[in-house]
Amino acid sequence: MQKAINQNAIYNTLLKIKENKGKSLAILIDPDKIDTNKCTQLLNYCKENAPDFFMVGGSLITTNQTDTIIDCMKTNPYTANIPVLLFPNSYLHLSNKADGILFLSLISGRNPEYLIGNHVIAAPLLKQSKLEVIPTVYILVKCGNQTTVEYISNTKPIPYNKNDIAICTALAGEMLGLKMIYMDGGSGAKQAISPEMIRAVKQQLDIPLIIGGGIRTVDAMQIAFEAGADMVVVGSAIEQNPDLLEGFCKEMKRYRT
Repeated sequence: MQKAINQNAIYNTLLKIKENKGKSLAILIDPDKIDTNKCTQLLNYCKENAPDFFMVGGSLITTNQTDTIIDCMKTNPYTANIPVLLFPNSYLHLSNKADGILFLSLISGRNPEYLIGNHVIAAPLLKQSKLEVIPTVYILVKCGNQTTVEYISNTKPIPYNKNDIAICTALAGEMLGLKMIYMDGGSGAKQAISPEMIRAVKQQLDIPLIIGGGIRTVDAMQIAFEAGADMVVVGSAIEQNPDLLEGFCKEMKRYRT
């Protein structure tokens, strides 16, 4: 019983923030786009203002830096206690150095490998690990251009203005028993998911809603929060300009009372 409680620690933290009407911020780090020196520089910005979570991963991982980047996070005095979640593209992108994993099922697409195929291969490895496994609906939304995740997964994203499809897809994931909905425009998206879509989906859900992709400014994060996002994920903007981290963290804290 104690193991089950511990393995739900990250998810329970997110639920508690949600239940208190607060918002969460996660910073997504792509190990292909950052080395240990840049990682350390970024983490040092967390001395005064830090996110709730880090995510590590990407749609195409071509290096072996995942463990190294997580070690960097876990040994930095400002981020050692911040949970690290894997954001995997496949079963090849697992690491026992993280605290948990978003067990993503890409249900906006129809590629069986991203619906269940990779999951079957990864399941016994995850069972033996100490990672907290969080079953997560992954919904890709078309946000202006073809992203890496769209190309790699060989799936069609939901059209930008098709709120009804997004609602039905999210509801299906919730009814299947997954614990979170992650709607993503993808890395390098030209625009963020519309507040109208976020609001429409949120109104139908009981489980947490995560929004990522195309969020490059504090204003964009605020729009997503106000529309109903329980967590916002920021990646490329922080990688390109770590100075933005403080502003994102301060804005997130405005929603915590």
